[in-house]
Amino acid sequence: MKIGYIGLGLMGNPMSKNLVKNGYEVTVWNRTASRMQDLVKVGATASKSAAEVASSSEFIFTNVSDSLDVEEVVLGEGGIIEGATAGSVVIDNSTISPDVTKRIASKLSEKGVDMLDAPVSGGEPGAINATLAIMVGGEQEVFDQNFDLLKTMGGNVVLTGDIGAGGVTKLANQIIVAANIAGLSEALVLAQKAGVDPERVFNAIRGGLAGSAVMEAKGPMMLSRNFRAGFRVRLHQKDLRNVLQTAQELSVPLPVTSLLQQVLGALMNEGESESDHSVILKFVEDLAKIEVKAGG
Repeated sequence: MKIGYIGLGLMGNPMSKNLVKNGYEVTVWNRTASRMQDLVKVGATASKSAAEVASSSEFIFTNVSDSLDVEEVVLGEGGIIEGATAGSVVIDNSTISPDVTKRIASKLSEKGVDMLDAPVSGGEPGAINATLAIMVGGEQEVFDQNFDLLKTMGGNVVLTGDIGAGGVTKLANQIIVAANIAGLSEALVLAQKAGVDPERVFNAIRGGLAGSAVMEAKGPMMLSRNFRAGFRVRLHQKDLRNVLQTAQELSVPLPVTSLLQQVLGALMNEGESESDHSVILKFVEDLAKIEVKAGG
């Protein structure tokens, strides 16, 4: 089976490597050409454009930053639509506006190309270990045909509805992740200010109702002050921007999400764009004039 993968960033690189490891014939392309070399070393074939990837692939994955990037890679000059043939499938792992996804899918269908929107959650560790949650939108038949392929990269692959539903699900996911990180940040800062060891507080509450996958992933990072990106601030800020745009179109008030999008924007202004989103802790620390330290 011939697979194309476009977008070899923090998530796309390990996801495409898992396809290679599972025996698929993988062709890759990235706008920054140097990023392809890492994949070539493990057996992938480098390409010169998205169109070239599509012309040699039955299934074409995309994983780029935002709505405009996906539109350019799929529908723009030298894009997938120029090389794809009828019967091929585009699977977008990006997190973008559901409306943009629907527009792209409509254009592809005119050429007989199917599409699934399949954003992922689980960060870089999930991408490396192929344990990602993959939220899929599209036709049941197309999903069923591609389920095994998606399972090479994810531990939990679920069809949530028609095209665009995967994106809506991912936006909902991003609301919960941001709120969890912010809540944990406030809890640890409160403990520190009260003179209680925040690490002990973390260990005491992690097994209770407050415990979550977010807490398990981000708590140790906060306590060790390791803000190396597993998921970048600028990308989460972008995701919440798409959440709020979608919510506005649907007349859904999201007061907590609105605040958190502003918090992430403020952190970007402080030079934290490329830091992990667990750096929300620093925002809360600055307000309280204290720094969280494991051991009290």
